Amino acid sequence: MAKDTVLESGTNPATVAKETGRSDSKDNARSISIPDIDGVAPIPKGTLDPVYEAKAKVLNNAIQEIGMGWYQWQLFIVVGFGWANDNLWPIVTSLIFTPIANEFRPSRPPLLSLSQNIGLLAGAMFWGFGCDIFGRRIGFNLTLGVTAIFGLIAAGSPNFAAIGTFAALWSFGVGGNLPVDSAVFLEFLPGSHQYLLTILSVDWALAQLVATLVAWPILGNLTCQQEEVCTKSKNMGWRYFVIAMGGISLVEFIIRFVFFTVYESPKFLMGKGRDEEAVRIVHEVARRNGKASNLSIEDLQACDPEGRHVQTDASAAIKRKLEKLSLKHVKALFATRKLAFSTSMIMAIWGLIGLAFPLYNAFIPYILATRGAKFGDGSTYLTYRNSLIIATLGVPGALLGGALVEIPRFGRKGALSISTVLTGVFLYASTTAKTSNALLGWQCAYNFSSNIMYAVLYGYTPEIFPTKDRGTGNALTATTNRIFGIMAPIIAMFADLNTSAPVYTSGALFLFAGLLVVALPFESQGKASL
Repeated sequence: MAKDTVLESGTNPATVAKETGRSDSKDNARSISIPDIDGVAPIPKGTLDPVYEAKAKVLNNAIQEIGMGWYQWQLFIVVGFGWANDNLWPIVTSLIFTPIANEFRPSRPPLLSLSQNIGLLAGAMFWGFGCDIFGRRIGFNLTLGVTAIFGLIAAGSPNFAAIGTFAALWSFGVGGNLPVDSAVFLEFLPGSHQYLLTILSVDWALAQLVATLVAWPILGNLTCQQEEVCTKSKNMGWRYFVIAMGGISLVEFIIRFVFFTVYESPKFLMGKGRDEEAVRIVHEVARRNGKASNLSIEDLQACDPEGRHVQTDASAAIKRKLEKLSLKHVKALFATRKLAFSTSMIMAIWGLIGLAFPLYNAFIPYILATRGAKFGDGSTYLTYRNSLIIATLGVPGALLGGALVEIPRFGRKGALSISTVLTGVFLYASTTAKTSNALLGWQCAYNFSSNIMYAVLYGYTPEIFPTKDRGTGNALTATTNRIFGIMAPIIAMFADLNTSAPVYTSGALFLFAGLLVVALPFESQGKASL
């Protein structure tokens, strides 16, 4: 993580004053001493409106001055709900895949995974881009609610088409968790605590553990056995399980909506010309942290010495969104040959992993059950017990990922490359298993290394994008990931699941992605995010 405390935009207060004509000794006296790193920025300055950029720097400085306090730690907990749900519900789909296929006997079972991934893509696009128009707060509060409601309703699905529809609808809520929650968290987070973004991956791993822990007794005892004639009365486990998971999401939604007050992002308010509200929010956060802020409305007004005013009405917000769609910010991420190469490579890595992970992970219970049956121990109870054992290894994997990125001369790239390659290696090794215990061991190793991979990937990706284009960069990688995720069940529909084809395909994709990481031009270890 960053060793120096810096402004998110990568400049110091002195530079802000220079650019905006401010030379107020009082304001400079209270500024935080931060190294000037303007020259390190990978994208040329001036891409954004200079008044907007100057105001954003003032707000960044104010958040840094407040520091990490009670409000941010509370936010860390409730943002963790979003991280958890991002993994929880794809795992739910994975765990109920076989019981649903046994009960409804669809001609193409992978359509369930396809509907889920379509919902994830739609959610990521709607909530991710939408939060720049209607604000972060609405999406932050509603995404968990949408997930919980449709998850609970899905338990009553009478046929395969219904459960596929509800999987898409709950995934629409799930898809907005990371885009919105990461924006909310980062815009209140001091630069000195950016490493907490990596630590949030622990919630991602814990979600898998919780899901499989609940699934073991419910699905293990209330699910049709392999090759058994399956009826609804014998297969109620997946319905109870979905209700349990929907209940967890509902409780998290209530905690967010009722017991925690999330403030609108000061930057969002400032961008809409609501400077007074932005200042009020900063002071409210300071109050919640037991501190006082020196930020005043005059500080923001001083960033506009010539009296120019940025358009702030709804039409201007739409216009700015259309400007984003006009590829202005996309072009900024390809402004230089080196930056274009970095952006293209990280998108490719996200895409390959987006295809490899769901292609394999969605069929883990199926593989465990069919291989276990071949070995003579394929009961549903053992299948879900093994899934729980596998999930347990994810938590220490995520924690180890946070430690590996700080090893000198190893850093983010080393940790990401090695963990991604090992993930592919362990998948290939699983095809050599002669007993169910050997298969279980290889899959534990796979989950351990893949959680290291995701912990590093979630932290590294936003670090290599500058603040003014970080949203666009994250949107590009997330969209690429979801599009390739949609391809996974399509490939599975035409693959022979009675062979190791999904394993070989996933393993090859992980290996290739790990090699691409080595070619990434930027290493962010010990460097401040701009």
